[in-house]
This record gives sequence, structure tokens and C-alpha cells, in this order.
Amino acid sequence: MIPYNQTVGTTDLRFDRHGIIFIVSGPSGTGKSTLVDAMLARHPDLTLSISYTTRAPRPGEEQGREYQFVPRPDFEVRRDRGEFAEWAEVHDALYGTARASLDEAVGLGLDMLLDIDVQGARQLKATYADAAVAVMVLPPSWEELARRLTERRTETPEVIERRLARAREEAAALNAYDYGIINGERTQAIATLDAIVCAERARVARMRA
Repeated sequence: MIPYNQTVGTTDLRFDRHGIIFIVSGPSGTGKSTLVDAMLARHPDLTLSISYTTRAPRPGEEQGREYQFVPRPDFEVRRDRGEFAEWAEVHDALYGTARASLDEAVGLGLDMLLDIDVQGARQLKATYADAAVAVMVLPPSWEELARRLTERRTETPEVIERRLARAREEAAALNAYDYGIINGERTQAIATLDAIVCAERARVARMRA
């Protein structure tokens, strides 16, 4: 298949392995999107999974790029059909990841990258135990997180308070994850996530017989 190549002399060796589902999650405002974008730039063979959501697009977001924006009834029909590998309700909006695309990627040896919340991460870790690698991104402090959320100028003070309260709840789920990254210095955080991706791709346990 694709992923990990090692050249020795004139021989190109390829390890044939199952695909990996890289899950990046954590509180809003911790810089997950920045880390995800950096991984996509560094690893062109990583595919970003586009989640479905019932929330309205934010300024600058486009249909099919950040999310598949759908009406709530449409989402609920897909959910009831079992089309989502995971789904959750966050801040009064529904979010879900299509099951078919993940199943196909794992079988073909392709790697997917997901930016999802803690509820979704737990579901995927349970469903794709051997294929899923979960990484939680946390802020250097709660004060810094409050500052970041305020500077975005996209939410009211009441909404920011709700996000901060939820952030503490999400941080309590750290033990359910494989890795944790404190995103205080962006370059270091990117390097850490890059090392995780490279190491997981090289694990012998993922190689096919």
C-alpha cells in the first residue's frame, strides 16, 4: 500500500499496513485547527475527514471544506440510518463523522485526520480500537484560553464562559487519550504532533502479515 517508505540502495521497500485514524480534539480555542493544517501540509498523504454539522457556517467557512453543513432533520435521518461512526451534540449543534469513509480508508491502508470533540473521540476509540490514535490538545493555562477565546471576537461573554466550563470538563477526559499536547508554543506543538504521526506510522504492530 502507501504510507511508509524506506530506500536501501536501489531497492524501494514498502510496509503494507492498515490505515490509521488520527483524532485531534480538545477544548475550543486550543489551536487544534492550526495543528491539523500543519499536519496536512507536512503529510500530503493524510486525508482530512470532513464532519457533518447542523450549526451555521462561521465567517470564511465554506460548505465541504470545514464541514458538511446540513439541516438538523437531514442529520437526524443520517444518524438514525447508522451512517455516522460517531456523533455528538455540542453547544446545541449536532456533529458527526461518516462511517463509510473511515472504513474504506482503514481497509486501503490510508490515513485519516479528524478534528472532533471528546465525545466523538471516545466513540471512535471504542469502534476502531486498533486503528484510532487519539491526541488531546490543551492550552498552557485556563487564563490563556480565556484570552484566546475573547480575542476571536466571535462569541458573547456568556458563550465564552460556557466554553471555558466545558473545556475543564473535556480536560478531565485526558486519560482516555493516547497522547496529550500542551499548545503553548506553536512550533513545538506542531513538532510534537508530527512526531506522533511518524511514530504511529512506523509501528510494527500495524503491519499486515
